[in-house]
Amino acid sequence: MADTKLEIFPEEWDRALAVAPHPDDLEYGAASSIARWTDQGKQVDYLLITRGEAGIDGMQPEETARIRMEEEVNSARVVGVENVEFLDHVDGAIEYGLPLRRDIARAIRKYKPDVIISMNYHMFWPGTTTLNMADHRWAGLATLDAARDAANRWIFTELLDEGHEPWDGVRLVALSGSPNPTHAVDVTDHMDRGVASLEEHHVYIEGLGQSFDPDMFLRWGASEVGYEMGWEYGVTYEVIRI
Repeated sequence: MADTKLEIFPEEWDRALAVAPHPDDLEYGAASSIARWTDQGKQVDYLLITRGEAGIDGMQPEETARIRMEEEVNSARVVGVENVEFLDHVDGAIEYGLPLRRDIARAIRKYKPDVIISMNYHMFWPGTTTLNMADHRWAGLATLDAARDAANRWIFTELLDEGHEPWDGVRLVALSGSPNPTHAVDVTDHMDRGVASLEEHHVYIEGLGQSFDPDMFLRWGASEVGYEMGWEYGVTYEVIRI
């Protein structure tokens, strides 16, 4: 095995909540590991902060939202996820603040996860100076904060009125696509399903108007991680303890 500072992702847990700003975000790497975990019998639920309505330039937002939600539900099923919940924040204009933290905290109290999977909140993508869009940054940061908010009875007391008792069982938040990875997951046996989950977003991918091969894109990145870890394919996360 190559010398590496990455640790093996802990898997002594039963339930995860994956929080992402847009349909398709989880499919750029995380979905392969989610397929591994659902195969282990773990429960994984998805929370999408927007409906992705601003994602296709040549299509009206209402129609885009309908299609992207359908593609996300189909994509989730490929990796063993049956429950996909969508919030109503505005695609492309997610604002970090108390409403966003409250909505994510509500979901955490509802689904009671041991682990939360979310997005890179840093300014750049790994190994580049390519700007990470604001929606990703705010979603990742708000998810980290909401993981603590969910455990505090006296933050968002309106959630108590809704019947959502505090949940302090979140052990860690795992951030996909981070430039500061700490852990890796072996997805060698689940790569095909990870690719298939991204391919479910075919209308969105076609709407980008660019030449993009999901299979090549995902395998290239996963093989780099795999080489470092001594696997065929792997994905990385920045793990933050709560």
